[in-house]
Amino acid sequence: MKIRTVKDLDLKNKRSLVRVDFNVPLKDGVITDDTRIKAALKTLNYILEQDGASLVVMSHLGRPKGKVDKEYSLTHVKDRLSELLKRDVIMADDCIGPGVDSQIKSLKAGEVLLLENLRFHKEETANDTDFAKKLSLNGDIYINDAFGTAHRAHASTEGVSHFLPSAGGFLIEKEVNFFEPLVTNPEKPFVAIIGGAKVSSKISVLESLLKNCTTLIIGGGMAYTFLKAKGFNIGNSLIEEDFIDTAKSLMKSAEEKGVNLLLPVDHLAALEFSENAEAIVVDNENIPEGLIGMDVGVNTLKSYTKVITSAKSLVWNGPLGVFEFPNFAKGTLEVAELVAACKGTTVVGGGDSVAAVNKFGFADRIDHVSTGGGASLEYLEGKILPGIAALK
Repeated sequence: MKIRTVKDLDLKNKRSLVRVDFNVPLKDGVITDDTRIKAALKTLNYILEQDGASLVVMSHLGRPKGKVDKEYSLTHVKDRLSELLKRDVIMADDCIGPGVDSQIKSLKAGEVLLLENLRFHKEETANDTDFAKKLSLNGDIYINDAFGTAHRAHASTEGVSHFLPSAGGFLIEKEVNFFEPLVTNPEKPFVAIIGGAKVSSKISVLESLLKNCTTLIIGGGMAYTFLKAKGFNIGNSLIEEDFIDTAKSLMKSAEEKGVNLLLPVDHLAALEFSENAEAIVVDNENIPEGLIGMDVGVNTLKSYTKVITSAKSLVWNGPLGVFEFPNFAKGTLEVAELVAACKGTTVVGGGDSVAAVNKFGFADRIDHVSTGGGASLEYLEGKILPGIAALK
């Protein structure tokens, strides 16, 4: 998919309205991870470098459900954004209305105005046309650089594009450039590693990946439903009984397409789901009654090594075990190491797998670590993302 980018528009002496994803984690009003703010800086600084350009930044934060809630105010973000941009940021007390109109009119070249949380208005998530039109009055040009919300047809991600010349920022451009080839024409061998808890949340992405991938590695809690579907015992491990037939169908599809589908051949298990639980080695596919599968075993990891390191393109979504618990982090850690060592094009998407590569310190050795969990999944499913389709 070819999209217009910020470089395709004349920004000089214009006021750019930029949708970013500043939905950052907070603890007691303090930002605990500013990755998403930093991810927008390239686009914001590029705009500010243009002669006479000014900047109006808009985002959501949390889920205030259409009501003003100080807990989710973007005032929590203002100071950190100022530090990173190395200039003062003006804070608005809303995202539309007379007060904002006044601030917009007085905005000078080189100045930055941060609008208040878009989701203080229920019209934002409803993609209300009138609300989108009012937002559009805040700029001469619209730039979307919020990949994390590109799968939502909201007023600020899709609606505004109908009223202003529109383009994608550098972050959106980068996400598209990495995900599009994986969906349309990946370089082979193409390895997909899909983990996480539930089959039900990954059916569409598994079906899509089976069309193009060479090897599909299935781990995490969802692997136990597949193992049960193959007739193995899974003890007290997580299972979705209603999706056993789905797992059988997916495995049959893989066989018909010649896709190498890898499931765990051994496990680390525990008597209870607890951070302090002792890791019990299970050296085959069958997990004894009373035990819970918590991570993949050493032989499973050995089976991944050659496949992952020889991939020409690779995508990873979802952890291989309960990596938050130190006793069960080995599988996810070693996969992160293998992905980091892979010479092919590597892409990591999804909140937990991104958290894992950041936690273990491998992010800078991976070609692309996506900023959008849900958006990256839907892209891999082959869906059209409204926020990106608007920028074609």
